[in-house]
Amino acid sequence: MFADQAKITIISGKGGDGHVSFRREKYVAAGGPDGGDGGKGGSVIFEVDKGLNTLQDFRFKRKYAAENGGEGGAKRCHGRNGRDVILKVPEGTVVFEAASHKVITDMSGDNMRFVALTGGRGGKGNWHYATSTMQIPQYAEPGGEAIELEVLLELKCIADAGLVGYPNVGKSTFLSKVTNARPKIADYHFTTLEPNLGVVDLQDAPGFVIADIPGLIEGAAEGIGLGHDFLRHIERTKVLIHIVDAASVEGRDPAEDIARIDHELMAYDADMKRKPQIIAANKLDLLSPGDREAVLNKLKEKYEKDDTKVFPISAATGEGLRELLYHVSGIIASRKEEGPVFVQEYFPELNIAASEPYTVSYDEKEKEYVLEGPRIEKMLGYTNLNSEKGFLFFQKFLKENGILDELKELGIQDGDTVRMYGHYFDYYT
Repeated sequence: MFADQAKITIISGKGGDGHVSFRREKYVAAGGPDGGDGGKGGSVIFEVDKGLNTLQDFRFKRKYAAENGGEGGAKRCHGRNGRDVILKVPEGTVVFEAASHKVITDMSGDNMRFVALTGGRGGKGNWHYATSTMQIPQYAEPGGEAIELEVLLELKCIADAGLVGYPNVGKSTFLSKVTNARPKIADYHFTTLEPNLGVVDLQDAPGFVIADIPGLIEGAAEGIGLGHDFLRHIERTKVLIHIVDAASVEGRDPAEDIARIDHELMAYDADMKRKPQIIAANKLDLLSPGDREAVLNKLKEKYEKDDTKVFPISAATGEGLRELLYHVSGIIASRKEEGPVFVQEYFPELNIAASEPYTVSYDEKEKEYVLEGPRIEKMLGYTNLNSEKGFLFFQKFLKENGILDELKELGIQDGDTVRMYGHYFDYYT
């Protein structure tokens, strides 16, 4: 069964807590602190598996949790790191934050692996906090908290060309004739209940991938019928092949069919207007020569003035298919740019921490600026400040949350010290 949408909950692993302990050895009257660090929590990672073409597996299991990090031990023993959860998805899957429908990642192009939720960092053991004035610290850092997030997965097919048109116009027959795909073919509405992909091989010209999109009806862009569920699969295509029933077997006017489908495409996404479109006037083998010429002239008069070429074809007999395919190949070759890639809009660590309170103050005694509160503590738990990427990420967090502005209002100057839960930084603009 095909599934191109799924809603799941993902949970990163909690970081292991740091340990409080002291050396206890024979002949050592007062051993120092030796509590070990906690292990890092497991992350939630999405990976592309090119052997997959459906999100069906996510329909049966809805919650995926990484393993928590282990607690630190005595003798500076480091806690075990939690195991990651790796979720395999088809190429073209877009991950959204479910409530806001903002993009977290687009698993296409070069993006084959993406860490959606980073496991909480392990807390530091009490040996880190020993100083000349505090030789027996009774405190160890707790591990970073787990993050829980509901996400929506949507599969948007990776295809060069998309077939669109009403039910029963011959799209499945066309696909079966020109590719290696073997779609079900019958004579009833919505024969195609899932997108079918096929590869077109041509001599002396580049081949391409073509997708048969389920038949559309009026109102599809507003959610009427099944068509709305599959419109997403033509977003990445470089060219649309609009197949119409030129013989009007079901009594519809082919020119009006094109106008209605164009309206649905535009209502779903205005950018569809910029995609090259080809009209394949199908089932011409059912018309007399005179009727055939009249239908073609009507379609060409109405649409070829907009650089939309009309091809007379018969998917049943194979007439006109070769000319159409070579034309499509040429269009695709001329549009070498990638299809649309969805840019990240939602950053889980930033967005989740942003809902927590915090305080910015100045410690007169220590001459230090102090950042405290759940928002700061959580971000420290999510971020590896020892890495350049992690440090830059935390700087971005401070800026976007207005914390840097608050420090400036308190009068911070270059070279002043900022303290955050055992971390010390020199401030520079």
